Amino acid sequence: MPTPLPAARPHHVVALLNDPQSPFELACAAEVFGGVHAEVPARYTFEICARRPGPLPTTTGYPLLVESGLDALRRADTVVVPGWQPPGGPVPDDVLDALRAAHRRGARTVSICTGAFVLARAGLLDGRRATTHWRRTGQLAEAFPEVSVAEDVLYVDHGDVATSAGSGAGIDLCLHLVRSDLGSSYAAQVARSMVLPPHRDGSQLPYAPPPSLTGPGTGRGTGTDASLAPVLEWALTRLAADLSVGRLAAYAGLSPRTFARRFVRQVGVSPGQWLLQQRVDAARSLLERTDLPVETVAVRVGLSSAVNLRRRFRTAVGTTPGAYRRLFGEAATAASAGTAADAADAADAADAADAADAADAANR
Repeated sequence: MPTPLPAARPHHVVALLNDPQSPFELACAAEVFGGVHAEVPARYTFEICARRPGPLPTTTGYPLLVESGLDALRRADTVVVPGWQPPGGPVPDDVLDALRAAHRRGARTVSICTGAFVLARAGLLDGRRATTHWRRTGQLAEAFPEVSVAEDVLYVDHGDVATSAGSGAGIDLCLHLVRSDLGSSYAAQVARSMVLPPHRDGSQLPYAPPPSLTGPGTGRGTGTDASLAPVLEWALTRLAADLSVGRLAAYAGLSPRTFARRFVRQVGVSPGQWLLQQRVDAARSLLERTDLPVETVAVRVGLSSAVNLRRRFRTAVGTTPGAYRRLFGEAATAASAGTAADAADAADAADAADAADAADAANR
């Protein structure tokens, strides 16, 4: 159970800004902690600061007037770093020192999106799990190997330190912190005022596009020599077929053992792992561009059944095919022009199918 904040003194949240500041990431924290919500008693105060007070450029072109310097962090109960541009760029020593001092003093330290790079540079994420925008998870992991980077979550909260995934996930984290501070009822009131769900399940993986078919690890980039490129191109045109290692090796004119060894060396994963990723990516494309039934999609990409597709899809993408289609499908976008009742009925039907297949899988 969260420990209620003392009613006598509001919890003071300070956002540390940088040039150029993204207004959206800042607004995630400002609206949750500093917004005026009708019929919701104010339990937080909100302040912005920067290394140097004054006009601060933003990524959208207009300046923000910042009146407080780094001394504001000394009075913060929670410090928020709402993004940092450029991601992984240099952070002045006095900024890092101020963050470390605030954390040592007991202030909760929070990052939204690329603000995780600043917390990592300050050493506050060493030996901990953390996240950032899906475009930057690889960069964060490479720059800070002592940090365990989670790609498939909306946020990670350790109590004294918390990080969110990209952009809009900052709202999820801020509402979570309100829920931890003041309970689910208060957080629900704030969320209702913002016309948002008080809690959102899932991860940021559905929002990341499939890996490029010409990038590393796909078998279609510069790392694949002529002996494998033709067989991979051939496999991609017949994903619905039975593509065993033996059959792939035979097409390449190699023994299965030699083929598998060469495949791992050149592509970076086993033939089975590569083939599964291509099938999931093909399913994503069909879910986005067509209104084919999930069962048909499964057969077309070689995953045999809707149950198998849902299981593989959830593992790889972090959501169900039906939920993915509702987010990104062209048919779903067109249907949004229809009535709300029709959209709700379609969503209910898809959810029922997901639930039925999940139950079917559990009983097998």
